[in-house]
This record gives sequence, structure tokens and C-alpha cells, in this order.
Amino acid sequence: MADEIPDLVALERTGTGKGAARQARREGMVPGIVFGGNKDPLPINIPFNDLLKRLKAGRFKSTLFNLKVEGHEDVRVICKDVQRDVVKDLPTHLDLIRLRRTTKIALFIPVEFVGEDECPGIRKGGVLTVVRPEVELRVTAGDIPEKVVANLAGLEIGDSITISAIDLPAGAKPTIDRDFVIASISAPSGLAATEDDEDEVAAGEVPATEVKDDNAD
Repeated sequence: MADEIPDLVALERTGTGKGAARQARREGMVPGIVFGGNKDPLPINIPFNDLLKRLKAGRFKSTLFNLKVEGHEDVRVICKDVQRDVVKDLPTHLDLIRLRRTTKIALFIPVEFVGEDECPGIRKGGVLTVVRPEVELRVTAGDIPEKVVANLAGLEIGDSITISAIDLPAGAKPTIDRDFVIASISAPSGLAATEDDEDEVAAGEVPATEVKDDNAD
């Protein structure tokens, strides 16, 4: 299970409705609601700057958070929706869902690359080109892997490693329904440049028999 689930700190919002929401925004907060998990909905406020920073970082809606609200037990949540101002495109409200341990969710899981010392392609000067440093997996909320491991052992220059070559945790499945590439072993840039130059020279060569001498009789 992931060791570092980020905290999302919020305040319980007293009062509901448009008036309370407007007051929260005037105070530099973004109103929201937490629901699900067989519990009553909990109205909350989240500091605007904190939420905006997380939104700009990306993948907010596919990140699992540990929600901390004073007076309530910590709970794992995921964002269902963020409403934005139609003109300024700034967050005005958010909906969070409490998760049970058996809930299935889609999350981006980092990929760790191992076996470089046993990779012939890298030993020959090849370069590891990472296509996906993270993969999106559908996992169970109570059993989220910290990472998945891609083994580079045995790969030659030009070889690729795909998602089917990675041992995924029990119950985890990729959200993409095809055998996509995680990384490849590319030729050294110097070698690749040399090959390109040779191809250009070959393409530009003119057979000697086709050279005409305009001064010939």
C-alpha cells in the first residue's frame, strides 16, 4: 500500500446553502461537500490557495487523499467533481467521496525501473527512454500499491517493455485496454545521428555514369 497518501486539510462548514457558500468564498475558502461511506454528508471549506495549487499540479481528480477535518476521523476520499467559475475558471465548489476499503478507483501509480545492470542494451550504450513514469490502474482503495516494477533485464537496443510484462498487484488492472509501452531502450544519440547522416549521404549520391559534362562534344 502507498506509504504517502497526501493530506487534504479542511474545516467543517457551519451552515449550508448559497449564503454560507458565498460567505466562505469571501473568506478565501472554497466550499465543498463530503458524501458516501454510509455516513451523512459533511459540508466543508478548503483554503482557496491550497486547492488551486493542487489543481494546477494536475491529476487532482485521480489522486487519493487523506481528508483531515477537526472533530472528525480521518477518511480517505477522492474528488468526484470541481465546479469552476465560467468566466475566471477558478474553483467555486468541490464534491468529495468517502471510500470504503473495497471501493474500486482509478489512480496513477509510479513505475520503478530495475535490472539496468542486467540490460544488454544499456551496457552497449543504449539509453532508457521512459514513456510512462506512471500508469493509471484501477485498484481497490484498501490495497493501493506504492509502485509497480518494470524489469529491464535482457532488453536490447530497440526493445520495449509494455504493461503486459509487469506483474501487477492482485485485483489491479490498467485503465487502458491495450498493451501500451512503458519504456524502451533507444540507441545512443551519437550513433543515431551518425546513422542519419549516412542515410542522407546515401540518398544524395549520384551514380558516376549519370554525371554529364556540358562541355563534352
